[in-house]
Amino acid sequence: MAPPGDDDHYEPKDALGNSVKSGLLLGGAGLAVAALQNALATHNHGAWGVFTRGGGTIFTFGAAAAAGEFVACAAANLREKDDYINRAYGGFALGAVVGLRTGRMPRVLGYGAFAAIVTSTFYYTGNSLMGRGKDPELDNFERAERIRLNRRRPAEETLAEVGEGRSIRPPGYEERRRQRLKETYGIEINPVSADPNAV
Repeated sequence: MAPPGDDDHYEPKDALGNSVKSGLLLGGAGLAVAALQNALATHNHGAWGVFTRGGGTIFTFGAAAAAGEFVACAAANLREKDDYINRAYGGFALGAVVGLRTGRMPRVLGYGAFAAIVTSTFYYTGNSLMGRGKDPELDNFERAERIRLNRRRPAEETLAEVGEGRSIRPPGYEERRRQRLKETYGIEINPVSADPNAV
């Protein structure tokens, strides 16, 4: 493999440190889910039921996150690239660990493939539900102004594209409508005045 150039300099990732952090973070989420399950279930285990009955949930959350992050960081270090392919590897490991609880190989592979697609797609689209492409140099006000100016169109252009009618009534619409009805059907429509004194 050719050494990376100055433009694509790769910083190695701490695979163990990142996997421990991810495992603890998602293990905490698993603890919250287990506590919710424990609170909603009827049993006589008491508060320790979170660990005795929900230990598998806590362990699965933590182990899946740790495995996924470790594989993604290890793949990035081996490939010396930080891209969506590493996240696909990590996502497959994450889904496979979740599928191990079922004890069936088709589910292990299916969960792994599904998680790989979801995580790599999410990373490819910018690691955000808002999409990629935010300029870090712009603050929120300048970004909003740029979007507003980029998408704003004159009303005349919109009317020319959409056309009149269907509650779109620009100035002079009633006169043009009366003229079209007269030309098409030969019907003369006199406007009704709202003024009671008008004759």
